[in-house]
Amino acid sequence: MRVLLIGANGYIGRFVADRLLADPAVQLTALGRGDDADVRFDLATGSPGALTRFLDAVHPGVVINCAGATRGGARELTRHNTVAVATVCEALRRSGCGARLVQIGCGSEYGPSQPGSSTAEDAVPRPGGPYGVSKLAATELVLGSGLDAVVLRVFSPVGPGTPAGSPLGRLAEAMRRAMQSGDGELKLGGLGAQRDFVDVRDVARAVHAASLSAAQGVINIGSGRAVRLRDAAGILARVAGYGGALNELDGLPHPGPVHAAHTVHATHLRATIGHPRAETDHHPAAAASPAAFPYPDGCGTWQQADVRTARDRLGWRPRINLEESLADIWMEAACRI
Repeated sequence: MRVLLIGANGYIGRFVADRLLADPAVQLTALGRGDDADVRFDLATGSPGALTRFLDAVHPGVVINCAGATRGGARELTRHNTVAVATVCEALRRSGCGARLVQIGCGSEYGPSQPGSSTAEDAVPRPGGPYGVSKLAATELVLGSGLDAVVLRVFSPVGPGTPAGSPLGRLAEAMRRAMQSGDGELKLGGLGAQRDFVDVRDVARAVHAASLSAAQGVINIGSGRAVRLRDAAGILARVAGYGGALNELDGLPHPGPVHAAHTVHATHLRATIGHPRAETDHHPAAAASPAAFPYPDGCGTWQQADVRTARDRLGWRPRINLEESLADIWMEAACRI
């Protein structure tokens, strides 16, 4: 099977490439903007005609698009997440290769959801920021293209390679600095949000399964379980061996423990887990008001995926638990000490 992978150097794309290269039945070609891509091509500025000629020459059976921007203003996000996908869809329509398209979407396309609920694929998307809007527009382009296509809506990917600017990446870096300086107290904000974390290696397995399946439409990829950021912080402290206090700065009393010492204090802001107001992030996030939604993906305080469709149509289930994912994040952060 000839597979064209777009965005092989991105956070998700690197693990998708590793997964495909481990399959002896796959002949992989990587297309991207970097020098190490097999073919250099910028989807945001390249023409559909040029991409069509390449598709006709390579004749892939599957095209997987992991490319896109997770930060920047609305114009940049639209160019890299929406216009780029329009180029892919138009090139595939013109090409005679008849390739199947696997598009990587994002849970941010759904926007805020009711606490305690699981979001299924038939939920009406109401993205809460420009990142989610740009990804939703891409999904609509794929679904309306008439192609043999599936969109995997990935919720909150974690694990090795987690970007340092992501909420969990910031948490690991803050803990590394505290341990390096011998600080017995770490003050953190933005721990109240609950997110559905899924290991990036499990995401790669889902992409592989989708490329081999006949499933079309939208399929959620997540763990099916929302986890509070404060609980993730407690797990990270345990795997890191950090014995200091994690003092929460959300300004609201919480009954649950967030650190090894099992005490919670409210104080003035020193560090937040979410991004500054001007930033956005993937595995996925659009900038939102830090006071209202410290986790910056425009999804409010709660997000949890209904993953039954992935199980039924792809035969996929997540395998890697959050503790293992966080241990891998910490291993990379610790190497910077």
